[in-house]
Amino acid sequence: MIKLLNVTYHYNGSAGVEGISFEIQPGEFVLLVGRTGAGKSTVIKLISLELLPASGDIFLERYHARDLKRRDYPAWRRRIGVVFQDFRLLSDRTVHQNVKLAACCEPSLRVSPKTRALKALSSVGLTPKLHSLPGELSMGERQRASIARALVNEPFVLLADEPVSNLDSETAGEVVALLQKFNKAGTAMLVATHQPERFAVCNPRIMRLERGRMVAS
Repeated sequence: MIKLLNVTYHYNGSAGVEGISFEIQPGEFVLLVGRTGAGKSTVIKLISLELLPASGDIFLERYHARDLKRRDYPAWRRRIGVVFQDFRLLSDRTVHQNVKLAACCEPSLRVSPKTRALKALSSVGLTPKLHSLPGELSMGERQRASIARALVNEPFVLLADEPVSNLDSETAGEVVALLQKFNKAGTAMLVATHQPERFAVCNPRIMRLERGRMVAS
């Protein structure tokens, strides 16, 4: 479970989000919808502790963000997979190396990082691109590599920030189908988007942000 209670974050005195509350249960597929600047990316960054709230509470499974010390952040983040709008793949590492590096951050899983990376890349159809650099991939392939990296440590939830906004319709459909597949396998999804119609096939629950405030959930 992820739970936010009355969470507020300010940028230079103006609200990024103001007093938002919601929950995400295991296996849910949730869309966070709103225009550019509504606060969607801020919510993603707060859940992943890239940003810390000015007030309010954030819970992830048994963890309460307020109780964590800096040294506890990695354990929190290992329960979260993040797909960034700009991919954030290391340009000087191959696709396999990018995913394997993320896998090395979770030593408690029994399967080796190399094997988990290979399995994750196979699950998104990128086995033929194992030794390619990110710059040699199409936009859709980069997004699939990003999804593989986000899922390699078997997270409770995948957070995706505008995962199809830079893709053509056919490629976007392929990415949506991948997210739906992993959701059906048990991974909760929180997808920030201004194109909710592209995810209709996932039968999502929709939460809507306007100017940093939750107006529907």
